[in-house]
Amino acid sequence: MQFNQKINILLIEDEEYDVKRVQKTIAPLSDQIRIKKIVADGQSALEALKKSPNYFDVVIMDYQLLGGITGENLIRKIKEVDATLQIIVITKMTVNITDFDFANRLIEAGAMWYCTKYPGDIEDFIYQPTDFILSILNAFEKRRLLKKEQSSKRKLEQSIEELLQQKALIGESEAMRALRSKIAKIAQQEATVLILGESGTGKELVATHLHYLSRRRFEKFLTINCGSLPHDLIESELFGFEKGSFTGAVEKKIGLFEAANQGTLFLDEIGELPISAQVKLLRVLQDGEIDKIGRTDKVKVDVRVVAATNKDLISAVQQKTFREDLFYRLNVINLYIPPLRERKEDIPLLLEHFFKHFAHTMGVDVPQISSSAMDYLQGFDWPGNVRQLQNVVQRLLYNVDGMIDVSDVKDSLGLAPKSRAAVDSENGFEWDPIHITPWREIERAFRKKYFEFVRKRAASDAQAARLLGLAPPNFHRMCKELELK
Repeated sequence: MQFNQKINILLIEDEEYDVKRVQKTIAPLSDQIRIKKIVADGQSALEALKKSPNYFDVVIMDYQLLGGITGENLIRKIKEVDATLQIIVITKMTVNITDFDFANRLIEAGAMWYCTKYPGDIEDFIYQPTDFILSILNAFEKRRLLKKEQSSKRKLEQSIEELLQQKALIGESEAMRALRSKIAKIAQQEATVLILGESGTGKELVATHLHYLSRRRFEKFLTINCGSLPHDLIESELFGFEKGSFTGAVEKKIGLFEAANQGTLFLDEIGELPISAQVKLLRVLQDGEIDKIGRTDKVKVDVRVVAATNKDLISAVQQKTFREDLFYRLNVINLYIPPLRERKEDIPLLLEHFFKHFAHTMGVDVPQISSSAMDYLQGFDWPGNVRQLQNVVQRLLYNVDGMIDVSDVKDSLGLAPKSRAAVDSENGFEWDPIHITPWREIERAFRKKYFEFVRKRAASDAQAARLLGLAPPNFHRMCKELELK
């Protein structure tokens, strides 16, 4: 604490000689500790605090005031006005006695400290004046720290609100209103959540809302795509390892469960998790303990797990590729995200949102859409769901100047009509009625051309894998088999 800071005191005292006793006690530090207002009753004190918010730093009050609001009741009323205000109680009730029940009542009501006004042999000062002055300084510092904490929390809350606005769940269909209502309710719970939905429906978006609407919102929110890493690395990423636990472990690695302690861990594509990692994940969900490679004792963690998949986990359980006990542990609460084709009434709102967002990012004007183009967009089935719609909006902004028509939409969807020569040239298929190609050869050729076709239209290999409905490891393996770089 800096001792040049001014401390403004509100004194609540109905005895004139006790007012003078307080004034004399703080006189050595009168340049710093200043009694700015003196009132004789609780109601006047509350009015002064409400009239001048954030003006007073510390309240010094007599416990036994005449009439009106007094004692613990007054302490609680002051705290209702400003929870950061620190209250020091002065009383002659504790002269020559130790009353722990009385002290507990004051602290539970919200007082920071209390002291005896005077014993029999001291008349001019508060008893133990040094302690009294130190309590004022400590009270001021405590309030300063509380206000700083409140300010930081307000900034965090504001940042979280802005984040949730940026990642809003767009749509006013009955399905989306019901989904938002469920998310708000489930976010307040601590149970594991399993998010179900097709690729591109916004499962990570839902997980984000579950975290930032929960009591863990000020803690870490970490994500991992269980299908994006080779099986021999996924356990290290999730659970970590100790230095020297295997060849190449030159330093200790903190796994995602340890890193997300007290927060939330989102496991996307949980159906791609290998069986060996499923066993360890089950232990975390059951006991809150992780098995760390190279360590004999368990590591306790407190992490809320949110998982997501576009696979049929019940079929995976039947096929023995997913543990049944883990499925039941994950499926405590499930959230189903409807595909875009089941909520087409939300398409105009989604288009408006994406056009404004990407137009602002690109520094261009939001284009107009013809009614026929809007009808076509609403009539399309959107196999890639909201992600596909988002990509189409970006292509339209890049490729179209002025009014967007049906032909522009079809072109952005890759559905524009082409000449037979163009189709043959791109796909490389010309059927020869005399020389029939064996099925395996034509199948391989088709797969290769189709993979090339999708990769050209995707922003990344990860997106291409999603559009094809493949886990990234399977996609990369098939590209290698097809000799695609």
